Amino acid sequence: MRILVTNDDGINAPGLAVLEEIARTLSDDVIVVAPSSEKSGAGRSLTLTQPLRVRRAGEHRYAVSGTPTDCVMMALAHIMKDSAPDLILSGVNRGANLGEDIGYSGTVSAAMEGALAGIRSVALSQVYAKPAAGESVSFAVAQTWGKRVLLPLLNGQWAPRSFYNVNFPASTPEEVRGIRVVPQGLRDYGGTEIIERTDPRGFDYYWIKLPGKPHTPGHSTDLEAAADGWVTVTPLHCELTHHASLGRTSRLFDIDS
Repeated sequence: MRILVTNDDGINAPGLAVLEEIARTLSDDVIVVAPSSEKSGAGRSLTLTQPLRVRRAGEHRYAVSGTPTDCVMMALAHIMKDSAPDLILSGVNRGANLGEDIGYSGTVSAAMEGALAGIRSVALSQVYAKPAAGESVSFAVAQTWGKRVLLPLLNGQWAPRSFYNVNFPASTPEEVRGIRVVPQGLRDYGGTEIIERTDPRGFDYYWIKLPGKPHTPGHSTDLEAAADGWVTVTPLHCELTHHASLGRTSRLFDIDS
């Protein structure tokens, strides 16, 4: 099995090193193609208005001056064009990718790009409890549970253009309650806060703060499961069509559905 490893935290991120270790327990044919700098929140953005640069960052390791989606495209169409990967692993992200984080996440977007190419792909993220930050974030749960999550998925059937989003809870490996397969949740991001500051030259600048809290009825989604100490697995797919609305929308235009 040939494995492509990527992320959105950058080529030097601790979580990428963790994912490389996990990948090498599954195969000895592992190629890393990751952004040269952090691209968190890049989503599925592409670099179209400037050239991309690729540099070697070690044996079978490449850094790309672009987004996670750029990295997967560069890997499939250039670096690995003569021998495509059988599996794409993206992460391990520093921080959760739960609920609507999925839409913003470069980690998840790299896995989606793999799925669009017909390659089995998994996004993996490590939740952490604040005030942990930077190098203090522990990836111990991802290290311990990563292979345990991946092996059943690799042995299962995959729907066309589907992929998986995995989140490891903010706990110790011994405290993890197990694995739960759950749907994507929803936070209330209506309370988004804009934090204003002034730089030393007197110009204003801003930070976006997303303080949303889970509000999913039934306490049954990835948000609640991760908070309760479970490793979460959410099957996702690339098609965004809302099929239930096709007929209703057709009738707005007097079209027979």
